[in-house]
Amino acid sequence: MFSFESDALLVDDREDLIAVLQMRFGRMAAEVIEHIYGIGDYHTLQRLILAAANAASWEIFEEELQASNHSFRLIGEEFNPLRDQVKGWERRDGEKKK
Repeated sequence: MFSFESDALLVDDREDLIAVLQMRFGRMAAEVIEHIYGIGDYHTLQRLILAAANAASWEIFEEELQASNHSFRLIGEEFNPLRDQVKGWERRDGEKKK
């Protein structure tokens, strides 16, 4: 891949990550945006886009943002975006789920 193509992909991924974060969590501190623009690894940005879309809270995403570039596992209830909404939902028969 040519340099200008990979640079364009990095720019697009940074913008996508920021857009997902704004949709999920609202406004962000300028330091977070600066940190995102400092990321130069395509795979890290892809991982963070997945984390942003699936993290149950801003704090969980922030932990992932601070993780090393070699972090790759997004598992467990921390990455269930509906975790807090599902607790206490009623089933169709009127009983509460536990």
